[in-house]
Amino acid sequence: MKNEVWAASVSARLDGAGESAEPTPRNPLLDTKVMMVDDEPLMTDLIQTYLEDAGYSQFVVTNDPCNALELLRREEPGVLLLDLMMPRMSGFELLEAIRADRTLRYIPVIVLTAADGAEAKLRALQLGATDFLAKPVDESELVLRVRNTLAFHGYYRQVLDFDAATGLPLPRLFDRGLIEVLQRHDPVGGLVALFSVQLPECRQLRETVDQTLADSLAKVMAQRLRHFAADHRADPLLATSLERAPPVCRLGVDHFGLLLEGLADVAAVEALAHRLISLLSEPVGFGHHEVAASPWIGISLSPRDGSTSEALRQAADIASTHARARGDVQYQFASADLNTRSHERFALGSQLRNAASRGELRLHYQPKVDLAGNRIVGAEALVRWQHPERGLLAPGSFIPMAEELGLIRHIGRWVIEQVCKDLADWARAGHGAIKVAVNVSKAQFMAGDLCSVLRLALFDTGVAAGQLVVELTESVLMDDVAAGMAQMHELKALGVTLSIDDFGTGYSSLSYLKQFPLDELKIDRSFVRDLPGGHADVAIVRTVVELGHSLGMSVIAEGVETEAQRECLQRLGCDRYQGYLFSKPVPEEDFLRLLAAQRGA
Repeated sequence: MKNEVWAASVSARLDGAGESAEPTPRNPLLDTKVMMVDDEPLMTDLIQTYLEDAGYSQFVVTNDPCNALELLRREEPGVLLLDLMMPRMSGFELLEAIRADRTLRYIPVIVLTAADGAEAKLRALQLGATDFLAKPVDESELVLRVRNTLAFHGYYRQVLDFDAATGLPLPRLFDRGLIEVLQRHDPVGGLVALFSVQLPECRQLRETVDQTLADSLAKVMAQRLRHFAADHRADPLLATSLERAPPVCRLGVDHFGLLLEGLADVAAVEALAHRLISLLSEPVGFGHHEVAASPWIGISLSPRDGSTSEALRQAADIASTHARARGDVQYQFASADLNTRSHERFALGSQLRNAASRGELRLHYQPKVDLAGNRIVGAEALVRWQHPERGLLAPGSFIPMAEELGLIRHIGRWVIEQVCKDLADWARAGHGAIKVAVNVSKAQFMAGDLCSVLRLALFDTGVAAGQLVVELTESVLMDDVAAGMAQMHELKALGVTLSIDDFGTGYSSLSYLKQFPLDELKIDRSFVRDLPGGHADVAIVRTVVELGHSLGMSVIAEGVETEAQRECLQRLGCDRYQGYLFSKPVPEEDFLRLLAAQRGA
C-alpha cells in the first residue's frame, strides 16, 4: 500500500513539473524530526508516507516500544506519534516514563488509539499526552495535527527555554548544553570553567525603580557576556568548542551563567575572572540614569569540582554566594570546604524553621543597671537557640540566617510574645513591673504590623505597654525615614518605650534624630571599650550623654566590663549601663535570682 501511495504522489509531482511558479520558502517545521512508535510496521509506513507527501523528511521509527526511550534520548525528535495498545510495553507505560524523564518530559506526544471510549483518552491526558489521533488515521487530520503540535511546541519551547528580556537561554537549555560539553570534553584539552555571575543591581532596579530599566540593564549585561564568550571562544590559547551548547544563560533575575572550556590552568581562569569583572563593572547610561554593576562571581572547574552539570552548577552558585557574603572579593573559586559549609547551613536553616514550635528557642535576660544606685531597673531580652545537637547557640550563629531565610519576623514575634508571658508571670510572683527591652529587626519594623503584634501580646497577657521597650538600630530608622517616623508614632501611641540601639555606629542625621519620638539612647560598646583612658571616647560619650539629655532621653551604655568604665560613665552623667561587670545575659531563673538577691540586700 505504501508503494501505491508513493507512486501516486510521484506521478502527481511529475504531472506538474513543467509548470513555472515562484518558489515558496520552505516551512522550517518540515525539517523537524518525527518519531513513531507502533508495533505494526504497516501503520508506521503509512504515517511516514502521509507525512512525506506533506513535505516532512526526517523520521525515526521503531516497532519495539522497549527501544523507544533510548531512541528518544539519542534522536531528540520534535514530536512523537505513539500507539497506546502494544505488547510487552504499552503506550501508557512509555508515556509515563517519558514524562518522568528530565530530558524527555517536554517532547510533545500525539497518541494513536482505536479505542472509542473516553477512559483511555482520559488516562493518556493524565499521563501527559499532547493530542490524539484515531485509528484508522486520516491523512489530512494527521498532517494538520502534526503541524499544529509542532507550531505550538515551537512557541512553547521559545517561552520555556529563552528569557524574554535578554533572549538568553534559560537554565534547562543551558544545563543540556553543559551536559553535552562534559560528555565530549577531553581532560587533556584543558579545564571546563563555569562562572556563576550575580549582578544584584538587576534586582535592585526592578524593586526600587521599574521593570523596564531593570530589563535594559539585563540586556546590556547579557550582550557583554555574549561578546566575552565569543572573544574567548576565538582565542587560540583559550579556545572553546561550544557549537551547540549555549555559552551564556540567564539563571535568575540577577543571576547569569557563563561556560568556557579548553582553559589552560587555574591562572588562566583567574585572569578571565578579572577581565570579566572589569567588563561588567563599566557604567551603563540610561538617559539621566547611570548604573555601575558590582558583579560577584563563583567559579567551578571540571573535573576538579565535579563531572556533572548539577555538581558544577551547585559548586559555582555556592562560590558566588560566598563571594558576595564576604564583600571584600568579587570572585571565588569553589571548594570542598565551601560545599560542606553550605550543606551544613542548609540543614541548620531547615531546623531553624521549626525551632520555635519544637520549644527550642530560649530567652536570656541581661540586667539594665542604674548607675547612681547600682541596682537593676530593667533588662534586655536576648534570644538563644537550644539546638538538640549543637547545644546553646548565640544569636550570631543563627539570626543572620533567619534574616536570609525570611524567618526573622517569625522569631521576632515569638520573642515579643514570650517576653510578655514572662513579665506576666513575674508580676504574679511578686517581682513588680519590670521594664524589658526587645530588639526589633529591620524586616519586623518595616513590615507594618509590629504595633498589631505588640498590642495582641499585651492584651493576651495583661502586661502594661509601658513595661516594653522597643530597641531599634540607627540603620533601621534611617532606611526609610518617613515610614519609620509613622511607625514610631504609632508605637508611642500604644504606650511602649522607644530606644535607639548602637548609637554612633550608623549615619543618622541629627536633624532627623531630634524628630524621632525616642525615649532612650544606647551608647555602643565600641565607645565604652577604651574608657576611661581613651580621651577621644570620653569626649564622644560626654557629647552623646549631653545630646540625649537635651532631647529628653535617658542614656544607657552597653558593654561595661570594668569598675573603671562604670565610674567614668557615672562621672559623665550617663543614667544606666549593662554589661558583664554586673551580669552577662542569663536564663530567666538566674535573672529572677538576681532580682531576689537585690530585694534582700
